[in-house]
Amino acid sequence: MTYYFKCGDSSVQAMSDEYSFKTMPSPGPNAYPSRIAVIGDLGLTSNSSTTINHVIKNDPALVLMVGDLTYANQYLTTGGQGASCFSCSFPNAPIRETYQPRWDGWGRFMEPLTSRVPMMVIEGNHEIEPQVDGITFQSYLTRFAVPSEESRSNSSFYYSFNAGGAHFIMLGAYVDYNITGTQYSWLMDDLHRVNRSLTPWVVAAWHPPWYNSYNSHYQEFECMRQEMEALLYQYKVDIVFNGHVHAYERMNRVYNYTLDPCGPVYITVGDGGNIEKVDVDFADDPGKCPKPDDNKPEFGGLCHLNFTSGPAKGNFCWSKQPEWSAYRESSFGHGILEVVNSTYALWTWHRNQDAYKEDTPGDQIFIVRQPKLCSPTTKETSDPPQGAQESEPTSPSSTVILSSKMMWLMSLLVALFGIVVR
Repeated sequence: MTYYFKCGDSSVQAMSDEYSFKTMPSPGPNAYPSRIAVIGDLGLTSNSSTTINHVIKNDPALVLMVGDLTYANQYLTTGGQGASCFSCSFPNAPIRETYQPRWDGWGRFMEPLTSRVPMMVIEGNHEIEPQVDGITFQSYLTRFAVPSEESRSNSSFYYSFNAGGAHFIMLGAYVDYNITGTQYSWLMDDLHRVNRSLTPWVVAAWHPPWYNSYNSHYQEFECMRQEMEALLYQYKVDIVFNGHVHAYERMNRVYNYTLDPCGPVYITVGDGGNIEKVDVDFADDPGKCPKPDDNKPEFGGLCHLNFTSGPAKGNFCWSKQPEWSAYRESSFGHGILEVVNSTYALWTWHRNQDAYKEDTPGDQIFIVRQPKLCSPTTKETSDPPQGAQESEPTSPSSTVILSSKMMWLMSLLVALFGIVVR
C-alpha cells in the first residue's frame, strides 16, 4: 500500500511538498522487501553524504539503522577536532553535551531517503547523551517512534517488527540485558511466538558487536553475549547486524566462539561515516591486542575471558585472524540484504569508493537457511505477536554461506525462475 503525506501547518500555508512511501509486505514466506539497507555509525560528514547517496542509488525498500545516528553529542566539542569525549574531558560540567541543531540538520540530511523509505532504528552509545538529573537518550526517545507497544515491549530500547517473511528483533545494549531483566524476558517471549512458516527469516540487530576481531571495542560487550547468546542460538536466529566498530566485518556461522552450522551469521557495518575515524588495527596484529580493561562499555560490566581451548587457547586475543572471522576491511560503506525466498538471501557490502566506478561489491554472499541441519523444536503458544502469526510446530532455521564458486549458479537460477531449488 502507498501512503501520500505532507508535513507542516496548513492554516498558515506552511506545508512541505507531497511525499509517499510504501508499507512493508504482510507476513508470509513468499513476500519480502525488495532490498533492505543496513547502516551503522553514520554521523554527518562528507563520508556520510557519500554513504547516503550510495544507499539511495541502491534503492532500498527498508532501512535498518544500527545505532550512532548523528554524533550530536560530540558536535560542540569536536566538530571533527578537539575532545573526543566531552564527559571524559569535562567531567564536572553541569550539563553534558547534546546539540539539537545537529539533530535537526541530520534529519534534513536524511530527508531524501527517509521521506519515502521506512527506517527502523536502534540506539547506540552516542545516543546516550547524559544530562543533568540522570536524563539520558532524550533525543532518541523523542525523535523516533518505534513499534514497541505493537511488539509487546514496554520500552523503545528494544522491540520487533515484521517485514514480509522476515521477523526483525532490535535489542538494546545500553539497558539491562541480564537474564533476570525485563528485556531478556521480552526477547524470550518474542522468539517463542515467532512462526517460521510465516516469517522464516529471523534477523536481530543491536549496536555493539559480540564477535569482533578489531582492536577497537574488542570483547567490550562480552557480558551481553554471555547473557543472551544461548537464547538466540536456541531459536536459530539467522543473521545479526551490529555497528560500533568503525569498519566492516562478516563472520562465519559461530556460537560461543566456535564454528557452528546452527549459529547466526554476524555482520558488523559500523562504517557509515561517523565523526571519528575508520578502525584499522586488528586485535591479532603484533602488539595490538588490547588489555582486558582497555575497552570499557558505557553500560554494563567487564566479562572478558581467556580462551581455554582452540586456536586461542590460553590467550586473550588470537595470534591470527580468528576462524570465525570470514572477511574484514577498513572502509566506509553500507550493506544491502535481498531476501529471495524462504531459503536464500543475498548479502552485499558496498564500499563508498566503489560508487564512483563500476560499483563492484566489496563483499557478497548468499546466506542459505537449512532448517533440517539442526534439531527441530516445537513451540506451544496460542497467542501470536502483532495479531499476525499463528502458533504451530515448526523447525528453527540455520544458515550456511555459499561459496563464491556457487554464486553465479544461484544468481542465474534466481534470474531465470525467481526461486532457488534446494
